[in-house]
Amino acid sequence: MSETIGFAAARVRAAAGDRIGDLVEAALLRTLRDTITIGDDGSAFVITGDIPAMWLRDSTTQLTPYLRFLAECPPLAELVAAVVRRQFACLDHDSYANAFNDGPTGARYEPGDVCDDPYVWEQKYEVDSLAYPVALAHALWRKTGSADVFDARVHRVLATIVAQLRLEQRHDDSPYRFERPGAIPTETLAREGRGTPVAFTGMTWSGFRPSDDACTYGYNIPANLFAAQALRAITEIADNVYADPALAADARTLSGELVDGVEEHGIVDGVYAYEVDGLGGVLRMDDANTPSLLSLPLVAPDVVDAEVWRATRAFVLGDGNPYYFRGSAASGIGSPHTKPGRVWPIALAVEGLTGTPADRRRLLQLIADTDAGTGRVHESFDASDPTSFSRPWFSWADSMFCELALAVADDEENGFPA
Repeated sequence: MSETIGFAAARVRAAAGDRIGDLVEAALLRTLRDTITIGDDGSAFVITGDIPAMWLRDSTTQLTPYLRFLAECPPLAELVAAVVRRQFACLDHDSYANAFNDGPTGARYEPGDVCDDPYVWEQKYEVDSLAYPVALAHALWRKTGSADVFDARVHRVLATIVAQLRLEQRHDDSPYRFERPGAIPTETLAREGRGTPVAFTGMTWSGFRPSDDACTYGYNIPANLFAAQALRAITEIADNVYADPALAADARTLSGELVDGVEEHGIVDGVYAYEVDGLGGVLRMDDANTPSLLSLPLVAPDVVDAEVWRATRAFVLGDGNPYYFRGSAASGIGSPHTKPGRVWPIALAVEGLTGTPADRRRLLQLIADTDAGTGRVHESFDASDPTSFSRPWFSWADSMFCELALAVADDEENGFPA
């Protein structure tokens, strides 16, 4: 694996200079060396960096830059397969939880949470926690041609995912509740843990956003489109691996229902809303965490409306988005999850990955220039003072920086330099 990473870093150095190449090589090695532990069962547990728990979302996005090397580097493919096995074991244990412990340690973010399962770090239901493992398993299969991870447990969990997304189309029928006593509103759900009221729209409900913050309105638009894309992947797996036409049909139908719900309720004045409730409540913003509205071409390429997304991109990268911050050092999307005025490198990377070659090169340099001299990419930083940042080690941000750098190298080699 080290040879593959060395080659990748050399490509980046040739396209973007020695310092950025060095940062990329260090980050790629750090994720493999310091965040991943192989268990006795052969599965892999992935911490986020400075928090000793495994998020289903983060553990997928942390591996994103390595996916392009799976066909040529079998050890990397085996490692990704080990992560997939752990992700599906987690979902098999609790399909509503977003973050897990490495065994029944009893560790948790907040001891007062209603959920006291010793395996669960946090039981915030986020739709993307169902979709990301599906996306990773599908990418592994398509890039390697190997269906080895698709065992009986994965088959069972895929059916659980479809059933849960369908159940949450009518959230009042759901058993899921989340309450954190004494918490601020973004850390708990209203109405005794049920969340704010929603009407039936065809979309699927989510308690929390990809930021782990509570949804203002229960239908998160980027999460629904990402789920629709994941359901298309489940359809393909059910048809071609499991020969399960009933699961394939159910996933295909539900994907269409989510897309139809977004088209009917989630597009406001020609742009995607961030959240709606089907009762007239609309939240117009974007968040740095993915899936975001900005990231839709990356996470939901087959279901996003390109014209609506282009208008949405213009909105979220401007002053109409209350979480777009401008400063003397950077301008970009932040999050209510962190202090006002803080830009997130994850969002800068997504802005580049969904933009032009010139955008990619400019934003790659910007992320490198705002690391406060630490050699690491942070969760967020003050738009006018990058030395004021959150999370000294955030592996997801490291990986998004690497993905952007590799895209810049691709641009250079394909004759599209800035």
